[in-house]
Amino acid sequence: MSTELPPVAPEVLAEAVESLTARLRKKLDDATAACADAAVHEADGSVTFRFGEDALVTLRPGPAGTVTQAGQATCTCLLAPRCLHRAAALGAAPLADAAPPEPAPEPAPEPPAAVPGERETHRTAPVDAGSRSGAGAEAGAEAGAGGASADSAGPAEPVPALTAAQLGAAAALWHAAAEALAAGVTAGGAVVQAELLRAAHTARLAGLPRAEAAALRVVRGLRAARERRTAHRLGDLTGSFRELLHTAGVLAAGTADPALTGTSRRAYTAGGSLQVHGLCREPVLSATGYGGVVTHLLAPDGSRYSISDVRPGGLARARGAGRASVALGGATLDHAGLARGGLRIVGATVSAEGRLGAGRGVKATPLPGAAWADGPAAPLFARPAAEAVAALLAGPADAADAETALIGCDVVVVGAAGDHLLVREARPEAPLLRLLPAHPHPELPHTENLRRIASYPGLRLRVLGRPDLDRAATLRPVAVGPVAGEAYTLRLPDEWLGRADLGYERLQGSHFPPPDTAPEPAAGAGPGPVAEAPDPLADSPLWRVRRLLETGVAGGRRAVAEAARGTAPQTAYGPLRRAGLTAAADLAAALAAEADRRPRDAFGRLADPSPDGYAWAWLAAATHLAAAERSLVAASWTAATPSGASPAVR
Repeated sequence: MSTELPPVAPEVLAEAVESLTARLRKKLDDATAACADAAVHEADGSVTFRFGEDALVTLRPGPAGTVTQAGQATCTCLLAPRCLHRAAALGAAPLADAAPPEPAPEPAPEPPAAVPGERETHRTAPVDAGSRSGAGAEAGAEAGAGGASADSAGPAEPVPALTAAQLGAAAALWHAAAEALAAGVTAGGAVVQAELLRAAHTARLAGLPRAEAAALRVVRGLRAARERRTAHRLGDLTGSFRELLHTAGVLAAGTADPALTGTSRRAYTAGGSLQVHGLCREPVLSATGYGGVVTHLLAPDGSRYSISDVRPGGLARARGAGRASVALGGATLDHAGLARGGLRIVGATVSAEGRLGAGRGVKATPLPGAAWADGPAAPLFARPAAEAVAALLAGPADAADAETALIGCDVVVVGAAGDHLLVREARPEAPLLRLLPAHPHPELPHTENLRRIASYPGLRLRVLGRPDLDRAATLRPVAVGPVAGEAYTLRLPDEWLGRADLGYERLQGSHFPPPDTAPEPAAGAGPGPVAEAPDPLADSPLWRVRRLLETGVAGGRRAVAEAARGTAPQTAYGPLRRAGLTAAADLAAALAAEADRRPRDAFGRLADPSPDGYAWAWLAAATHLAAAERSLVAASWTAATPSGASPAVR
């Protein structure tokens, strides 16, 4: 679809598709594909589509550039507004984001009598548990779902029960998601997507923003898969379906967990007086057009905070925001200065996920920066990476903190292997780690910086990054620095305070030590390509379950049934049982059996057309697979390579 078309609100598209007759719905996908490249941009900002001589569709976006009302899409044919032309034009346009969250009113500043330091707020996550920022800024920009604080200063407040409207919305969303899963990408056209969009809009009106965001991600994934976009990954769409079905299913059962219901308002609470120091900054680039920067901050007690500046604007906004002014309490700093400086804040306001608010009563004074080696960040690098990742993986599988936390470690560069940079943590019997770009966009310097680092085998490096919990022993670095006391390490300018933000600064030859200072290669190492590190995910027979689940997402229920008929159960699931993965084998077999269960009555009609049983079987297998892969990822951070079998060379 053309990205130059004005975005359309999901509810407007859903209403247009629902108004079509059954005969017109069958023609909708072809009509949408035919009109995608027929748009004409008019001088007044509207967009027109010509369908023959008697039908002209006009989209007139509002002041924000989005079609948010049905009256902004008109057609001149006799069937309008319940016509195929209007629905096809709306379907050719990209989906608009959900309405941005309205920030909750920030509390009044602290009374003047308060003594600085007495009411210092302790962030919910200590130094090893991470905070929701960075990638969370992107998620917040798209979905507006706030995180729940893990602090427990007092007894937990009772969770209110779901309302009748919320239960109904969750049940409708579950049904729409189950129908979409049974259809798969091949049959998940505009009609199936419209059902999901209508259910998502109902969830939004009922106060379930997280469920709405999950549904929109599935619809966008279905669109990307059907259009065969290069950025589409079937594994991502599979994960989106798992999250949507889990969220809708649990909510429909009456569970009012705040982590599942979410919130459309980011609440700020009084934080008293704070002293924070810059850790690093990283660009934020969203697939839906948002761009900006998030600066990670650290308090002396190890509490995590962040200041983000994310707005519509895409890549240009992400690149330029690195030096944008920090709008906080009159501070005369930009994000580049704050990343290496600090702030003393009076009357601070803090959201549950650690974001600092910019209320009228907030006052901020710049502080000198602190190096990683001797500042509040020093404890980040004192803990083994395996322990930090284990703490993250010990939480719930869908915890946002685990997906966005930053951990630190000192590593030794091994070399490049494919698209990875292989390093080894500077600890005895440490495993090989893979470094991947935090943001792979070619216009951002992450990939180039890692490629340059890979050309210095033996280089000692201090890395601050985000663990990729979907890959074995993989870290996505956002900043690097030299290791104190080492000769063969980075040599950064003094004004950089011992770290380089990989998303904004490009490492040059002068930042690296001379080649003649490189240490002697390890015994047995020699010229040749670097070998890949062991990958327990790739070596595990769990790929059979993953392939079955992805087959269902791509081809629907029928594809799963046909795949199960093609192989004997012992051939398909025997390797799983021999590896001790009997639960995975049982769940995969149950999914295949449920997909093939199509009971019919005496007249040949389906006796049970509901997709609920199949959706529950698919969700059970997907949830178990996610937990099993999570365990393998945890093991990959602790499994050391035997000393006599160094994988430095092939």
